[in-house]
Amino acid sequence: MRRIAIFMVLFVFLAVAAQAGDKKPVKPAKSDKCPVCGMFVAKYPDFLAQIIFKDGTYTVFDGTKDMFKFYLNPAKFAPGRKATDIAAVYVTDYYSLKPIEGLSALYVAGSDVFGPMGRELIPFEKLSDAEEFRKDHKGTSTLKFRDITQIVLKGLD
Repeated sequence: MRRIAIFMVLFVFLAVAAQAGDKKPVKPAKSDKCPVCGMFVAKYPDFLAQIIFKDGTYTVFDGTKDMFKFYLNPAKFAPGRKATDIAAVYVTDYYSLKPIEGLSALYVAGSDVFGPMGRELIPFEKLSDAEEFRKDHKGTSTLKFRDITQIVLKGLD
């Protein structure tokens, strides 16, 4: 029975990972606006974050802070959308400037680096990069995706 349970958990994880793997990052159009603040996001490629939905549509953000505001309460910014509609999350790695998987990224809070909307969560693919940045830029903490809550976001506003 235990083997069956382990197999089922592994199967579900792999199915979700495979589905997210099908949804690649997008390049925002000049007309794409952040649904949280209304800014045109193409002007801020270094801070770009995005959510890809299971139906193939997407929404883009001018920074990870706004992406998390949306992610934690999608119905507020896109009535009818639910967290279960999300297939993938991408953020821009601060050092490489490449899109990385947002769910596995690390985020530095409280640094002296500001994004388009002020204080920002700065994303990294590698823990070593995040820790180096945190030390160099007076960051207060390095967080995993699941650690970012409304309380963390309020501390940035």
